[in-house]
Amino acid sequence: MIIKNKDELLSHGNIKGRKIALDILEHALEAVNSYKAVKKIVHINDENLIVGHLKFDLSKIGDIYVVGTGKATMPIGMALEDILAERIRDGLIIVKRGQKRKLKRIKVIEASHPIPDEAGLEGAKEIVKIAKNAKENDLVFSAITGGSSALAPLPVDGISLEDKVVVTDLLLKSGAVIQEINAVRKHLSAIKGGKLAKYIHPAEIVNLTVSDVIGDPLDYITDLTVPDTSTFEDAVFALKKYGLWEKVSNSVRTRLEKGLTDPSLETPKDFTGMKVHTFVISNNEAVCAAAKNRAEELGFNSTILSTMIEGESREAGIVLAGIAKDIEKNGRPFKPPCVLISGGETTVTIEGKHGEGGRNQEFVLGFSLKIDRSKNITVSAIDTDGTDGPTDIAGGIADGYTLKRAKEKDIDVYGNLMKHNVSPVLRDLKDAVYTEPTGTNVMNLRVIVIGNS
Repeated sequence: MIIKNKDELLSHGNIKGRKIALDILEHALEAVNSYKAVKKIVHINDENLIVGHLKFDLSKIGDIYVVGTGKATMPIGMALEDILAERIRDGLIIVKRGQKRKLKRIKVIEASHPIPDEAGLEGAKEIVKIAKNAKENDLVFSAITGGSSALAPLPVDGISLEDKVVVTDLLLKSGAVIQEINAVRKHLSAIKGGKLAKYIHPAEIVNLTVSDVIGDPLDYITDLTVPDTSTFEDAVFALKKYGLWEKVSNSVRTRLEKGLTDPSLETPKDFTGMKVHTFVISNNEAVCAAAKNRAEELGFNSTILSTMIEGESREAGIVLAGIAKDIEKNGRPFKPPCVLISGGETTVTIEGKHGEGGRNQEFVLGFSLKIDRSKNITVSAIDTDGTDGPTDIAGGIADGYTLKRAKEKDIDVYGNLMKHNVSPVLRDLKDAVYTEPTGTNVMNLRVIVIGNS
């Protein structure tokens, strides 16, 4: 059981719809578990190490190393240690606080996410040491997954950790998408944007990654060990676009301005002559497909609306609620009973003081505002890594009884939503979804169940 508080979530509201939504969520998460995904493509056959379509003669490989960082990296490290055991010479992975498990050959460090901290900085330095130890004929497994930018902060000379903290916080609150955020962070980093791969060279690199970015662009999901497509111009543009240029430190502006005129500072764009292989072992497409399959197994018409939904979370909730209501009333564009699946990653723009919450929690409560008194519609949305925003809540669930229950408890759903204070609302309504460690990180998953009266 991945959802820890299922009994609580099923103790009220549209119990039938809730049961279906939670069942679909759990089956989908199970289908994209990173530990299982690694075991499917990595194995040893006699004296050959098989990784997908690749075959390595173990007798010709020198040392094997494992490095990595991210919210889905722990299960990848566990799987590699199970498969390779004592063949691993050295390794280190950095994971989000609360995800750490003890491994025998790979050191595990916990660090802060989404705001970087000193532990992540020290871990990143140790990863560089391992990378520099790798030599020709060695093999380095790189498990870089979503969250790596915060978990492994190693600023370039002239940029402090505090500079990175401020920049990250400003960007996260601005409503910028991950491509814009990471364009800035890459150009302030000593290892991001493909720079870590340069340290590892001439050893061979195998990237095992999980995509948490729409469209699966490699340099935004495992950017430490693949060529970068972003530029200093992109970084400067992002900060100016969201009115942050004057809010960042002088050292950040100086670094980025210098990069505009000094090509030697640009991130690597070409890995010619380097041996780098990348496998995306899971993504948002996979989790949405698994959710659709489970809904169909339960007897529902099911469709994936999109795996690329972006925009302000609460507004996305209002839009999808409108589609659900049209289905309920008019049977268009789909006939009920049906299940609508969607993925992607919405954003939350925060200005001034704010409460506690996350993008999926805001989506659910925004949706709830438009389905009041519906007996047929249930919605649930989660961040697939099990932590939505800077909270321990994975997401939320709501139905046509949610606003009525809130009024009975004297809870102002709309007011709290506008103050970005949604976690207390969901907790008070017993509608906050909590999960065990999911073993994955493939953006958001939203399930809308529409039944018959």
